[in-house]
Amino acid sequence: MAETDPVDQLITLWSAAMPNVDTRGLSVLGRVRRIALKARVAVEPLLAQHGIDGGGYDVLATLRAVAPPHRMRPTEIYRALGISSGGLTARLNKLEVARMIRRPAASDDKRSVFVELSPKGRGLVEQAFRAEMAVQVQLLAGLADKEQWVLSTLLKKLEATMGEAG
Repeated sequence: MAETDPVDQLITLWSAAMPNVDTRGLSVLGRVRRIALKARVAVEPLLAQHGIDGGGYDVLATLRAVAPPHRMRPTEIYRALGISSGGLTARLNKLEVARMIRRPAASDDKRSVFVELSPKGRGLVEQAFRAEMAVQVQLLAGLADKEQWVLSTLLKKLEATMGEAG
């Protein structure tokens, strides 16, 4: 492992340029940002091979993770993904045109709809999920199982303590 990395270099530069600003957050959040970007660069081409983008994949994966019939209300999906209702609508429209999802009316309220994974969407997301998990195993290969668990636990704690700020 390198003794210094680009984040360390950035912290050094900012600390010299603005010594009165606390830059400690960069040591964690700067690295989290870089890791997320590297993971996205590794996963996006694989999703493209399956004919889907990251936003559509997130919707399909969220639906697939719930019990059959893999159906949720739009509100449940956008809350689970942490996106706006408008952002979800755009994704759903695209997925519906591609026949990856269906939007049946709710039997308890005809004004409401469900979003349901279609057989085509299920097949695609299952293939893409397997491939993504294989990539994630490779990306995490530099950490022992215990290190992965510790890092995951600390990131979970950090996210919980951030509350609604992000």
